[in-house]
Amino acid sequence: MKIATYNVNSIRKRLPVVLDWLERHDPDVLCLQETKVQDSEFPLLELLATGRHVTFRGYKAYNGVATITRREPELVAHGLCEGPDNEDDRILLTVVDGIPIVNTYVPQGQRVGAEKYAFKLEWFRRVKRYFDERLDPNRPAVWLGDLNVAPEPIDVYHPERRVNEPDFHIDARNAYKDAVSWGFIDLFRARYPERVQYTYWDYFRNSYRDNRGWRIDHILATQPLAAKCIAVDVDTAPREAESASDHTVLWAEFEHPAKA
Repeated sequence: MKIATYNVNSIRKRLPVVLDWLERHDPDVLCLQETKVQDSEFPLLELLATGRHVTFRGYKAYNGVATITRREPELVAHGLCEGPDNEDDRILLTVVDGIPIVNTYVPQGQRVGAEKYAFKLEWFRRVKRYFDERLDPNRPAVWLGDLNVAPEPIDVYHPERRVNEPDFHIDARNAYKDAVSWGFIDLFRARYPERVQYTYWDYFRNSYRDNRGWRIDHILATQPLAAKCIAVDVDTAPREAESASDHTVLWAEFEHPAKA
């Protein structure tokens, strides 16, 4: 079973990149973030034409998540919870082959000390409660997406200069790690403990060419599923494509059967 995540930074602009990646790699699941389109304008027909199932929830100009699956999902749930604080354009749960896959676009936080940064820290606390309510750490589950935190100094260029950035500040890193401690394993770092590899590079100042990036996109799995991970890697080809997103694709593959 192959699962991938990609912050497209506008699905309409990046649709050719997505379609090409689906054709070339044929994943079982592809999770997208920052689709930046209201549901009525989502390119559903183009994606359905690939023979896949698509679930999505978006908002005009920002946020938005979509999960594309080869097989029809057994369950789909939008948002952190029902009610007025429903973050349904940031988190999407899709169950495929019995495995819950939580596709997430975590708030970026704007700047340390801002109201949006406090919201980001609280968001991690809320998502940990979400895991308690919906998942079991002793059963297969995946949490992935643009989680907007570089967990360790190895995960960002010039870390000594990034300590006051909302994606690397110690409070954000600790909030992220507390959520992960619920029962998740970082598949990329578990396999490559010392490899410098980023998933996001700014558009400015030749950041991609000079490899000035961040590892803020993650695929995490509970221990029963992490034990079945046979490969995980970053595909930089989408970042080099024409009209590229500032992120690229991260993927992981699990031996069959993926259920434990």
